[in-house]
Amino acid sequence: MVYVIALSLDHRTLKRLQYMTGAACYPFLSFTLNFEDNTITDNLHSSAQNISEVMAMKFIAPMLCHYTMGNPSPLTGRLIKFRNLPGGYAYEGAFINRAVSPLVQIFGENPSMLVEAVEFLGGRGLSLGDVSAELLTLPGIPLTFILYGSDEFGASANILYDESAQSFLPTEDLAVLGELTVLRLIEAKKDLEK
Repeated sequence: MVYVIALSLDHRTLKRLQYMTGAACYPFLSFTLNFEDNTITDNLHSSAQNISEVMAMKFIAPMLCHYTMGNPSPLTGRLIKFRNLPGGYAYEGAFINRAVSPLVQIFGENPSMLVEAVEFLGGRGLSLGDVSAELLTLPGIPLTFILYGSDEFGASANILYDESAQSFLPTEDLAVLGELTVLRLIEAKKDLEK
């Protein structure tokens, strides 16, 4: 079943998003953002909650509005931890609890599944850590996931941002983007296991 929810973004924001993405419809973490009819469609079949109006209105719509107000800069190729974003150290504990820990819990026992889930959402595998992958979320904002498999110390992970990410979104929105991306990876894993 496909779920479609209204985004309720103003006309100016929609036009700016269409310009920034270069498309009237933009694939976003296995959602489809439709800037012409102002909707977001959830394309994952096993999504436990699917997209809800609360998720769309409280997290995704504000993040997209803030994205249109950014001052985009080219990728630097320098990957940084969340805590190295402006003010990131203040949110680091919450970010670890909401994004990094779930990544470890779900993919730690089977790290190769992380790459499969990232590829399912349109990303690609990398060669960092035991397992790593990169996923473009919004234009200019790739996230890099690095997972170290279970050993005597247990699995661990990190989510890295290109240093330029801070020119697109405020740190709070980058945290939301990281959390949302991990939730989508978990749902993608469920689709892959069917």
